[in-house]
Amino acid sequence: MTTAVDGFPEQRDNETGPDYNPADEASRASRLRKSPTAFRTISEVADELHIPQHVLRFWETKFPQVKPLKRGGGRRYYRPDDIALLRRISDLLYIQGYTIKGVQRLLREGGGRLSDNIPPPRADERADVDTGAGQGGSSSSVSSGRPVQVEASSTSSAALSQASSASEAAMEAEVKRLHAALQQTHAALLEERSRADHLRSLLEALIDELGDIRQVLP
Repeated sequence: MTTAVDGFPEQRDNETGPDYNPADEASRASRLRKSPTAFRTISEVADELHIPQHVLRFWETKFPQVKPLKRGGGRRYYRPDDIALLRRISDLLYIQGYTIKGVQRLLREGGGRLSDNIPPPRADERADVDTGAGQGGSSSSVSSGRPVQVEASSTSSAALSQASSASEAAMEAEVKRLHAALQQTHAALLEERSRADHLRSLLEALIDELGDIRQVLP
């Protein structure tokens, strides 16, 4: 059985049997390996950039320039440009110490793009992390897209914690909004029910009057 998604090569179910050959399977896997221009799923992007999936989803709400294709069931497929932009955002937030608002400003000023030569963050746009962790031999790792090795591992943990806290705050705000909307809907339903009860009472009174009129008619 074969399946295909836009930007992805066809994939086959694992085959076993008397004619199964591991060498053929390895050759097939090599042929089916995604090209640099292929789309990636959110799990593949998370593995490649070492960023949790919920953080990637949160960044979509903060950086509208990241526009993955969305299919049924909430599945996301990221273009190569999306992945490159996410890598730059990760570098600015986790290594250079920018805040989300600082990166948003850079994107606005750059017309939705991030230049290669970005100065250190201003005092009002500096996150509460150790920006010195991005010095030394880590810059080449960032530019090549490999996992960044830093001297202070607490830097990445603190940044991830900050992003997670922001994500939780956004989710809490959304829950409050939905709760308020539910209360408004409930109040509207109660009002409609009261109106329906009033109309029912009027109709019953009218029926009673018609009955009285019918009795006095010859």
